[in-house]
Amino acid sequence: MRMVAFVFALINAPLQAVAWEFTPVPICTLFHQAPDVALMVTYDPTSGEYAIHLSREGGWPEASVFSMRFEGPRGLTISTTQHEIEAEDTRTLTVRDRGFGNVLNGLNFNQRAVAILGEFEVAVSLDGAAPAVEEFRACPTDQLVSAPKSRETQPS
Repeated sequence: MRMVAFVFALINAPLQAVAWEFTPVPICTLFHQAPDVALMVTYDPTSGEYAIHLSREGGWPEASVFSMRFEGPRGLTISTTQHEIEAEDTRTLTVRDRGFGNVLNGLNFNQRAVAILGEFEVAVSLDGAAPAVEEFRACPTDQLVSAPKSRETQPS
């Protein structure tokens, strides 16, 4: 839920040309604010889970299948019925999985991504995405600070 709040904070900021951005903290995150949608890909090494969050002010319609079509030299379309949209706040669509190779390849090697939900489509330019996607792929998984282990007392 914190990620969704983060996305909306960025969406509600004054619109400006935002490049594709990568950050490894608190979890590996790839972010891009397009004119009609904010796209965020995350990887949490503690759970081994990837997620893509697509947020838009107008919300998402209900549909049983969500697809992403990647257009360009390595075009492909991926689909799932496992997407989630909050019932009370339809602004963010989320897909989670343990593998995201096709998503990362689609973002890295193409020119445009189109999110499709039923008859509704939203396009995102992938111009400039490749360097940030490569940083995301190389994200260190040891950046999370673990709770310090308690020191055992040695008998004297």
